Amino acid sequence: MDQALGNVLCWTATMSTSRSNDATWWRQAAVYQIYPRSFADANGDGIGDLDGIVSRVEYLDRLGIDAVWMSPFYPSALVDGGYDIDDYRDIDPRIGTLEQFDVLVAALHARDIKVIVDIVPNHSSDRHEWFRAALAAPAGSVERDRYIFRDGTGPKGDQPPADWLSFFGGPAWSRVPDGQWYLHLFTAEQPDWNWDNDEVRRDFLRTLKFWGDRGVDGFRVDVAHLLAKNLPVELPSWDDLMQGLTPDSTRWAVGDHPIWDRDDVDRIYREWRELFDTYSPPLTAVAEAWVSADRRVRYASSTGLGQAFNFDLLQADWDSSQFRRIIRANLDLARSSGASSTWVFSNHDVVRHATRFALPSATGAAAWLQAGADPGVEDRALGLRRARAATLLALALPGSMYIYQGEELGLPEVTDIAAEKKQDPVFFRTEGADAGRDGCRVPLPWTATGASFGFGADAPHLPQPRWFGQYAVEVEAADPDSTLSFYRRALALRHELQRDEDFEWMETSDSVVSFLRSGGWASLTNFGSAPILLPPGTVLLCSDGLTQLDRLPTATTVWLRLD
Repeated sequence: MDQALGNVLCWTATMSTSRSNDATWWRQAAVYQIYPRSFADANGDGIGDLDGIVSRVEYLDRLGIDAVWMSPFYPSALVDGGYDIDDYRDIDPRIGTLEQFDVLVAALHARDIKVIVDIVPNHSSDRHEWFRAALAAPAGSVERDRYIFRDGTGPKGDQPPADWLSFFGGPAWSRVPDGQWYLHLFTAEQPDWNWDNDEVRRDFLRTLKFWGDRGVDGFRVDVAHLLAKNLPVELPSWDDLMQGLTPDSTRWAVGDHPIWDRDDVDRIYREWRELFDTYSPPLTAVAEAWVSADRRVRYASSTGLGQAFNFDLLQADWDSSQFRRIIRANLDLARSSGASSTWVFSNHDVVRHATRFALPSATGAAAWLQAGADPGVEDRALGLRRARAATLLALALPGSMYIYQGEELGLPEVTDIAAEKKQDPVFFRTEGADAGRDGCRVPLPWTATGASFGFGADAPHLPQPRWFGQYAVEVEAADPDSTLSFYRRALALRHELQRDEDFEWMETSDSVVSFLRSGGWASLTNFGSAPILLPPGTVLLCSDGLTQLDRLPTATTVWLRLD
């Protein structure tokens, strides 16, 4: 351990993990997602760790965020990047210890940065003590009832209970030695919990309390829409299940699909909310719920998790009509639920938005990646210009903003990871038909040179491309026109300007998305192919760095104090 890090650890160990008393901090928070294994590696083993995050707390504070959300750091075989969890109430020894976690929470709280942790309630890993107990117990046992086991079909029971597919490719049922089969909607190493089992529900409440008592301020809930399931004796086919998700389907009533977005999930999250509300201020939570917008409000209700991810802009092309429609719909939904909206462009599961916006169609990024990521199709300068404009637009909206590590550097997707270096199970389970998500999970560059660009190891767990150095923190921190400097200015100014959640559309041309916020300032984004005349006012911040302008360039956002 170097002396600087040792000093930080010594100092933070004495700090309190107490929370500030603002119960509404999350409504307009800027939340920074850390993928721990790829953020900073303090011990040089190639995997990011808690000490590495502690060593970068000053960086996070300087960025101007309100909270960090940490992807899973639990003990795991890393079959799915840590989302296969062996023990929900411990830390992977490659990442740290519970004592180091306490130090990190104290260090972040000392800077008034809240802490959100990932909770993965749909499935455990196959190394979890309860799944090992289920394998050792007979069919029909209480141990097996914690998961979803079924007898097979066919004369010998050697066929799966149904032809269901995993969302990561391959079958969704796996057979155990005594002949029964268990359900896993993701990898075979991620058996699904049975949320009709009271033991499972009580144990997750213990897990939530365990982290709440350690100073955590909230949770990000993985695949929050999948927990409740109602599996009939005769299981439907996979085609029927998938067709049952279409808006015009009559196979199941809304909220009664066997595995997806069931009304039953409300009961689970009501119990969680009762626990969250015993803390002062109450713990917060945000649902990863891939459901229709009208169903999303249930997860975001005050009796549920309180907030749900809005992925609509993440799935949008660079198109003014799409942005305008999405913003209007989600602000309406936020008002109806009493929550605030969430805005997000990148995370650990999707192609980075600086790359998506560099393509002719942002929604075609996955297909472009799979086809070999032809660099002749990618316009990186345009992609970064659009990404900065989109980010500044979203930061001007009422609601919370979720920022994925590296987007503040303008990082593009890494598209040339060799097959033997990949880690994502999606790539392997589809036999390469899906390129996977490793390209957005490559360890961050902190310095312009060095074997791992300052990440900390000679050989990081995912390879970094040679061009990463130009995006390094040390390079961008010294450049007032860099994307990092832009993010810092934008987040600082957002804190000054956003005093409430008032919002009013401005009348402009179809190619412009513009709106007013209380305090007499406006945000205008030009999606068109030519500059537009601006109304009279003073430039507060422009996504391309301009400070004086009467016409707004294309693919640019400006915050303007109106005259």
